[in-house]
Amino acid sequence: MGAQWKAKGKATSAQAKGKVFSKLAKEIMIAAKGGADPAMNARLRAVVESAKRVSMPRDTLERAIKKGAGLLDETVTYETVTYEGFAPHRVPVIVECLTDNKNRTATTVRVLFRKGQLGNTGSVSWDFAHVGLIDATPPTGADAEEAAIEANAQEVEPDGEGGFRFYTEPTDLDAVSKALSGLGWTVATMRLGWRPKNLMKVEDPAARAEVEQFLADLDEDDDVQHIYTGYAG
Repeated sequence: MGAQWKAKGKATSAQAKGKVFSKLAKEIMIAAKGGADPAMNARLRAVVESAKRVSMPRDTLERAIKKGAGLLDETVTYETVTYEGFAPHRVPVIVECLTDNKNRTATTVRVLFRKGQLGNTGSVSWDFAHVGLIDATPPTGADAEEAAIEANAQEVEPDGEGGFRFYTEPTDLDAVSKALSGLGWTVATMRLGWRPKNLMKVEDPAARAEVEQFLADLDEDDDVQHIYTGYAG
């Protein structure tokens, strides 16, 4: 697991889809600040691809783009806020939030961390690398290792869902994304994120259940955008 938490067997109910759409809409609005045309904005193009994969309604997608690009009267300013701490059993966690109300988010995160331990800035990030993350699916017959070399990615690994995650230097994120697209790969997401330097194995089944429930509860919160953890299962 590691790198980024993804909830297992995520429900496909209307409520669950609504949460997914809401989080993607925030990503779209942030990306659209760099321009409303996906063809000219690589970050927006990747998020739009992610939105299409989960069947986000076209009007929701287009409204998020216009809102982020400042083409509508209403404006919402989202800020990125990062929290560090530990899940149960001292599993390190970095939580990235997108919020329009930092006080509300801080209160919510403190409550969510009651079953773990909320830390100060730097309390766990020292054990993570700040990297570029690109999730992409290959064209037929493509070799991921060869693509990583050609695109100048640092490393690549299967994402467990039929695609691959490429790791880059933070400054190379856009260039590697463009190179992969040029090789016929479909880039689904691209962003700066965190990768654990050390993975932590939790052997006891009851303890694993506690860690995974903690992470799932974090993931349910509307303001929580990305969760990075050293949890290896």
